[in-house]
Amino acid sequence: MYSDMWVDPDDDPRESGPELADERSALLEYLRSRRLTMQMKCDGLDDEQMARRSVPPSTMSLLGMVRHLAEVERGWFRRVMAGQDLPRLFSTGDDPDGDWNGAVPDSAVVARAWQAWRDECAFADQFVADSPDLSITGDSVDQGSISLREVLVHMIEEYARHNGHADLLRERIDGRVGQ
Repeated sequence: MYSDMWVDPDDDPRESGPELADERSALLEYLRSRRLTMQMKCDGLDDEQMARRSVPPSTMSLLGMVRHLAEVERGWFRRVMAGQDLPRLFSTGDDPDGDWNGAVPDSAVVARAWQAWRDECAFADQFVADSPDLSITGDSVDQGSISLREVLVHMIEEYARHNGHADLLRERIDGRVGQ
């Protein structure tokens, strides 16, 4: 009945989150669900499919998207909110789009992307859990002082936008559609 979808709606793991009792739990649950959606959109693909740029001339691929989201998580939570002076994971001054450009069909590249993404998500989750409240601020080069609340809302928006892109990429790869 749902052969073209990732999961039967009755078994959707995104629907098993905690009660949304307050602002923090609501924001974290929406972010968890959007992250899980991205992961689900990539499930079952091989290295070539993950790296496939299925909407030429765009350099966008699902693998590039995972790499990009790892960069975004790292940028907002480690660099801006935690104030850590760390290099980018995949992009450089010479290749600012390295997250997309370096997304090649190689099992080590795919594994590194997923590990980086998981590590950055885990750091972000721990950072939020350890934060006294959502009004704490970090310093963004582009935006100045920004609250953790704003970063969480931005991350939900970032994933939601890229999940829409991922729907189109995945459908071009094997016909499966999102939920």
